[in-house]
Amino acid sequence: MTRRNKVQSHRHSLDEIRNIMNSMKTLAYMETRKLSRFLDAQHAVVRSIETVAADLLGFHPEILPETNQATPVYILIGSERGFCGDFNRSLLKTMDSILPVDSPSQPMLIAVGRKLYTLMEADARMVSSIDGASVVEEVMALLIKLVNELTALQHKHGALAVYCVYQDGEQGELIHELLPPFKSLLHNQQRFSYPPLLNQSPREFFVELTDHYLFAALHEMLYKSLMMENQFRVTHLEGAVRHLDDESAELQRQCNALRQEEIIEEIEEIMLSASSLDDGSHIHK
Repeated sequence: MTRRNKVQSHRHSLDEIRNIMNSMKTLAYMETRKLSRFLDAQHAVVRSIETVAADLLGFHPEILPETNQATPVYILIGSERGFCGDFNRSLLKTMDSILPVDSPSQPMLIAVGRKLYTLMEADARMVSSIDGASVVEEVMALLIKLVNELTALQHKHGALAVYCVYQDGEQGELIHELLPPFKSLLHNQQRFSYPPLLNQSPREFFVELTDHYLFAALHEMLYKSLMMENQFRVTHLEGAVRHLDDESAELQRQCNALRQEEIIEEIEEIMLSASSLDDGSHIHK
């Protein structure tokens, strides 16, 4: 194989890789468009639950549970697939900034996403690793696994203080307190002069509302994380595609230069052949 053929073969391989990456980028972009619709609806659900909780706590602040004896659990929502830049490492950096590995009080960590928990294999704080969602249709199954894991930990360790570490498009890496919920709503201004009418005790109602909130808030965070993962992936793949385009163009220039050299060599061979023919004809005469 000539040098030009090798360069052409390499360029052809790069073009195939480029087409694959461009297709992945397009799929990631389509996923962000789909997720944006889900996020709007889920955000509205979470806000409505928080409004109900604020109305309830305005008249019954005593029902908010204490967290002094609760076991801290951090849910880290990473990515299931790659090609998303520093998505997972930035989460770990945020986690280590608030809870250094050598900290005396270590919480339990739940890692979500294959690419994240493979980075945490040596972390003794990790008590569970769960495969993440690659597309929006997989979020519900992931959510059920998470709730089951939290339920198992609660049965084993008692009351939990649950925090979620995830990527948010507007504010970067966020740490959100899930359980106990609604602490930030305690001092909200009351909207009504009379307490809400309930068919059960305020404490029982609060427990059921907490279950709904945990499910809805986790849902929203998983959607946000998956949205950001795909946005990271689009940006990462765009850079990779541009790099491959530049490299392919450079290889094309090399091919053109090598072809010119081949043409010059062919012309030189023709001229040498013609010269030898002329010399032979003179000798024959």
